[in-house]
Amino acid sequence: MNSKPRVIFMGTPDFAVPALTALADYGCPISLVVTQPDRPKGRGRKLVQPPVKITAEKLGFHVLQPETVKSDEFYEALSGHRPDLLIVVAFGHILPKRIIEIPLYGAINIHASLLPKYRGPAPIQWAIIDGEQETGVSTMLMNTGLDTGEILMSTKTAIHPDDTAGTLHDRLSFAGGELLKQTISALRAGTLKPIPQDHDKASYAPMLKKSDGHIDWSLKASTIERKIRGMNPWPLAHSFYKDKRLNFFKAEVRPPTHNARPGTVLPGFSKELRVAAGKDALSILELQAASGKRLNIQNFLSGTPIPPGSILQ
Repeated sequence: MNSKPRVIFMGTPDFAVPALTALADYGCPISLVVTQPDRPKGRGRKLVQPPVKITAEKLGFHVLQPETVKSDEFYEALSGHRPDLLIVVAFGHILPKRIIEIPLYGAINIHASLLPKYRGPAPIQWAIIDGEQETGVSTMLMNTGLDTGEILMSTKTAIHPDDTAGTLHDRLSFAGGELLKQTISALRAGTLKPIPQDHDKASYAPMLKKSDGHIDWSLKASTIERKIRGMNPWPLAHSFYKDKRLNFFKAEVRPPTHNARPGTVLPGFSKELRVAAGKDALSILELQAASGKRLNIQNFLSGTPIPPGSILQ
């Protein structure tokens, strides 16, 4: 392949935007951008455009927002562009085989993990929650399985002790854009060597639900601390005090000072919210009451005291 490939890009959320802009900067002809339909959000249920649509229209690309990817109409719309490549990044639909087979050189997906680890929809969050020391981004040839295609290229990044799902998301999204350009360059040079995944080493990162954020205080404090970071900014790790939800944003592990029931607010720390865990204790540094603002612990406690001996559930 000597010339830059004709591309159809498919993606929806913020994570996909750097890949789209990287393709544009690289100079690939992008004949079509496919993204999910506008969806109602917020209390007013106003229609909100996907981030990829906003960026694509600013760049002057034609945008298609199908309700389904299984219709003959959608298949014919894509086929008519005669693309060399289909680039898919967090699009939000599983593509049928006939869609994957449209492009001349195949469909390439960017996935935010070092495959075959953390296949599935929430690889960034689960890598932090599970205590991984590093993660990365992979490009792969798509097939009809869930993130099971042959690996083309990958790049690693360390997971820092203060990384949240939000900070790691942003770092990996830009790394994905750069890796995509490298992958296409290698494809054009004929140096790409697809590597089959070792399915015996695969793991799965399931979609998170709001209820997954509920804290089990019987776990180790280090496990809870990782959960707080891995679920920030969504769905947010949380607990309940007097039936009121408290969302946690930042915490630090502290040594145990009392043999108390897990979830108990420990005495002796007047400017701190130190909570007993199954092992060690956790000092909550930033939190938010229901419908309130995100506050540091001292500002929060000045308005909402939580006395020692209280139980968080």
